[in-house]
Amino acid sequence: MEYINPEGLRLDGRRFNEMRQIVAEVGVVSKADGSAVFEMGNTKVIAAVYGPREIQNKSQQKNGHALVLCEYSMAHFSTGDRRRQKNDRRSTELSLVIRQTMEACILTELLPHSQIDIFLQVLQADGGTRSACINAATLALADAGIPMRDLAVSCSAGYLNSTPLLDLNYVEDSAGGADVTVGILPKLDKVTLLQMDAKLPMETFETVFALASEGCKAIAERVREVLQENTKQLEYRRAA
Repeated sequence: MEYINPEGLRLDGRRFNEMRQIVAEVGVVSKADGSAVFEMGNTKVIAAVYGPREIQNKSQQKNGHALVLCEYSMAHFSTGDRRRQKNDRRSTELSLVIRQTMEACILTELLPHSQIDIFLQVLQADGGTRSACINAATLALADAGIPMRDLAVSCSAGYLNSTPLLDLNYVEDSAGGADVTVGILPKLDKVTLLQMDAKLPMETFETVFALASEGCKAIAERVREVLQENTKQLEYRRAA
């Protein structure tokens, strides 16, 4: 199957370095302390944050730091596959990956003896769910007023038909090429996540990694815009 036509366009009409459309909103779950919806193309994720609150299981308490817990799940209708999804192992793995990524950005030392719960559910899956969850979690944490070192953002890039591709959709992700998922703290210029599901020559990897990193920076700008717009709306409501 040809994933890039002679004109350099992908199956969905994007060029190799184009991201899918990003739509994001905060404050979508009224009962949560912070929440957000994040969409990358047809992938849609909702995040809800509860806390900081008192640690429920004292045996999990971390000395001088907040305890961060994360639960990832996929809605059974999210993929279009009518068979019941059996993804407990993958959910556990992704919950751990996302928790570790968020721990790197949260100032847990400012919230000792407390617990922060992050719940993530994929409503529509069309590739890039891991990155979408991290971006949604960051927005929800900011909405909850959780202190952070920087915004944790994530994006993926792949290598198909000898071409690096930014922000893979499901068809591209399932084509068997390499997929590199990157998470960064953009202002601090730190990498918090790097996962690759196939081997690549070093030179090719560096190209794909650089492309994913540029995608992260573009997402960081969009996340800042959403938070700034939300702040303006809150100020307007208070003044009214």
